[in-house]
Amino acid sequence: MPHAKIALLPDRGVVRVAGEDAERLLQGVITNDIDLLGKQSAIHAALLTPQGKVLFEFFVTKARGGFLLETAKDQAAALAKRLAMYKLRAKVDFRESSAEYAVLAAWGGELPNPGETEHMVSFLDPRLPEMGLRVLADATFAGKVAAATSGIEASEEDYHAHRAALGVPEAGRDYVLGDIFPHEANFDLLQGVSFSKGCFVGQEVVSRMQHRGTARKRIVIIEADHPLQAGDEIMAGQAAIGAIGSVSGARALAIIRLDRAEEAQRKGEDLTAGGIAVAVRVPSYLQPPVAASAP
Repeated sequence: MPHAKIALLPDRGVVRVAGEDAERLLQGVITNDIDLLGKQSAIHAALLTPQGKVLFEFFVTKARGGFLLETAKDQAAALAKRLAMYKLRAKVDFRESSAEYAVLAAWGGELPNPGETEHMVSFLDPRLPEMGLRVLADATFAGKVAAATSGIEASEEDYHAHRAALGVPEAGRDYVLGDIFPHEANFDLLQGVSFSKGCFVGQEVVSRMQHRGTARKRIVIIEADHPLQAGDEIMAGQAAIGAIGSVSGARALAIIRLDRAEEAQRKGEDLTAGGIAVAVRVPSYLQPPVAASAP
């Protein structure tokens, strides 16, 4: 089996959550089920607004006598502050700890077993098996991770190209925090929401969307014959039906109105972005395609 590629992700950070009430508090506010950590190394989850919009996204893993939340580095302090709003009298501490860790991703080859060692904590990316492993390494050890795991050093751009090819979105690149429902960012299909654990912030809205199937927008893969540009609108004729997020050459992720894209296809209208014809390719985890509601 080939060696895995390992890339440093400098825009990712860490929040440490500790205290005897840490598990209970997290279970009551985040979208996923903390109890899953009894049988898997991490969960992917979000903290929502009361209206059900994604305010923060993160991974949760057990480590160092508490929990580590891997999130966007520029959102880490705000995430810790937001979680503290739910503390009340709970015995729990939230600490922005990005300076203590370097975040890396490993994929595409033989991966070490996830777990905690003296210098790093690693866990399988719970969204898709093909996404590989996440590593939270002591900041001073980050440069040695590739050698320690027999991996091949790769670039941040390599990682995002791999992610885009699988159709896995990332907050800040493919959707705006505070402006999108979990279903629209595919949390429901990428193991980011529990529909059985009970209440969490925004749960009523998310459950209603799940029950009624009212997610009109989804993040999908688009492809073209020429390089694409992040931020360009997806057009169906003269109507804007979406926008491009992460770009890797002539492939990109884009959030689009599925119903409008299907309507354009029925009418024989081309989809374009920046004047370039594009084709929608539904990620494998979305197949068969998720039906879109009528406007």
